[in-house]
Amino acid sequence: MAFDESQEQQILRETIRDFAKAEIAPHAREWDERQEFPLEVVRRLGKMGMLGALVDPEYGGAGLGYPEYVVLIEELARADGAIALSVAAHNSLCVHHIDRFGTEAQKSTFLPRLASGEALGAWALTEPGSGSDAAAARTRAVQDGGEWVLNGTKNFITHGTYADVFVVMAVTDPEEGARGMSAFIVEKGAPGLISGKKEDKLGCRASDTASVLMEECRIPKDRLLGERGQGFIDSLKVLDGGRIGIAAMALGLAESALECSIRYAQERFQFGQPIAGFQSVQFKLADMATRIEAARLLIQQAARLKEQGKSTPKHSSMAKLYASETAVWVAEQAIQIHGGYGYIKEYPPERIWRDAKICTIGEGTSEIQRIVISKEILA
Repeated sequence: MAFDESQEQQILRETIRDFAKAEIAPHAREWDERQEFPLEVVRRLGKMGMLGALVDPEYGGAGLGYPEYVVLIEELARADGAIALSVAAHNSLCVHHIDRFGTEAQKSTFLPRLASGEALGAWALTEPGSGSDAAAARTRAVQDGGEWVLNGTKNFITHGTYADVFVVMAVTDPEEGARGMSAFIVEKGAPGLISGKKEDKLGCRASDTASVLMEECRIPKDRLLGERGQGFIDSLKVLDGGRIGIAAMALGLAESALECSIRYAQERFQFGQPIAGFQSVQFKLADMATRIEAARLLIQQAARLKEQGKSTPKHSSMAKLYASETAVWVAEQAIQIHGGYGYIKEYPPERIWRDAKICTIGEGTSEIQRIVISKEILA
């Protein structure tokens, strides 16, 4: 079924699209080439309320619902996948984890700063030896009087270099397996917290990704986030919403690939006519548009179920799986339509393809999504 946008959603879409066209799109190629993280542009999104998109106004957020949130991420991704990724990781992971599982004191302390853009958030689950097998984390947290002491390494952390507030998963009870992991809030400047290697990535190069090290990192006892031993379980719930955001990012990238393909096909002449007149190109465009619309419907369904407070592991994973693989496929078709120019950095398709690929990996690979979906339908 179709989901009509409300007037508020249409206004949000126009506002973000205008901002992205003026402040992001003209610089996207340069940021990509230089691997430059445009912190000030991201902070301006904070001043617009978009870094606290899902946060209640009581804590300085915009109080948007998930249907509105996917509009935000989609429109940013149409201009630059890297910026969409940064905003999604900040909102869906770090901020949402604190918002959902934090104490009143934690929410009052951290959410206003994160929502305004004064502070940038990071979420640290992945480790060098535990990617999809997140429960095999080796980072440890030991209580020492009135403090927690953390030791370990996290990698592939969005904003690992720039973040002011980290949500870190660490093992507190090794004998309990997945139920022995807890979450902690760690602030920049904490003794023993070190930003490590910045990754040289294939795509989304303007989004900062780095390792984070903790060497006898000491934090106050009250920085335990959620209940002890529930960190991994809570992380899975956080990822439920995060996957909807990544699906929206993939949708925006796919739309951008289709748009530049239509424009190119109408302008590029071969054999005396625009290549849009050739049926082989028309069929590619038709298939691209159809898959994009199917991805949109899956995302909208997942967003509305999430907004209703329902558990959405199946629908979130379906949306992320289909949208991310669609984005990669659509970008490849865009390269093919552009021919040799599709392989040249001056034209958008190659960057879109590079940016889209991470959507099939981050916040759970396509393989993990298929595992989640199959478990849900076989339950």
